[in-house]
Amino acid sequence: MRKVRFHQYGGAEVLRLDEVAAPQPGPGEVLVRTEVAGVSLMLLKMLDAAGGAPLPGSPGGGFVGRIEAVGSEVTGYQVGRRVGGIAAEVFADRLVAMPAAITPVPEEADAAEALGLVHGGLVALAALRIGEIEQGQEVLVTNAAGGVGHLIVQLAKALGASRVVAATSAPERKADFLRSLGADEVIGYDQQGWGAPVDLVLEGAGGAVLPKALAALRPFGRLVTLAGYGGTLDAGAVLGSMTTVTGLSMGQLARNRPELVAEVRAELWRLLAAGKVRPVCVEFPLERAAEAVALLEQRAALGKPVLRVQ
Repeated sequence: MRKVRFHQYGGAEVLRLDEVAAPQPGPGEVLVRTEVAGVSLMLLKMLDAAGGAPLPGSPGGGFVGRIEAVGSEVTGYQVGRRVGGIAAEVFADRLVAMPAAITPVPEEADAAEALGLVHGGLVALAALRIGEIEQGQEVLVTNAAGGVGHLIVQLAKALGASRVVAATSAPERKADFLRSLGADEVIGYDQQGWGAPVDLVLEGAGGAVLPKALAALRPFGRLVTLAGYGGTLDAGAVLGSMTTVTGLSMGQLARNRPELVAEVRAELWRLLAAGKVRPVCVEFPLERAAEAVALLEQRAALGKPVLRVQ
């Protein structure tokens, strides 16, 4: 079968398409024939030698596909079931996944759009729920044109936000796209002042953007940080404004509040069917994986880069 791997560290250019033996599911695992695989910023960390990924390596992340085989000890999933989720190596014709990390996908859903909801949509809506968004509140989203951010913009509007501010690294290239999704204002990270304060910030950029995002809140506002890209907050700034800062870990949420994760998943499918949210995907065939990753390196993607495997 085909599988995208990297045999050295570097950038997108080190990815290559190899022929390898198909995996077999072990006890407690399922074998999935991949329809689509998601390309995320975390892959850039894998390609970096500092990340310590073993060689040869293969990207992990989100996927949608159909179960071809189940290992012993698997219950609740049968051969032929369409599923989506997260697995360790997804840039391949077939992959092995754990039942705890997958969820059923409706047959009528487009594979790429389903992938956008199964992974990015889950994070986006969970962040809004953890941030306790309320009807009529004002929301700011950083990394707004990305795979998660562009869904937060849509979902915030669907949940009744009166004003959505989209923050991005390149407003001159991304403003039209973000306004088409419902953003009321589009700002750049380097812009002096980010306009009127907001009630809720969903922060997906990290680094130097994080303290700016905190400063965009009005007193008693809430910040939910989604990104694992670092950044430092001044405790005095948090105390002085009585803001609340919450980190979002989907792993912790799944382990400790599985009922919320189930509610969010069900709500996402309803919103998709009602046309309230529509993942924007930039598709590439598997053999052009390096081009998809290069889009992320250049911060040029509008929406979610996706590999169409089958």
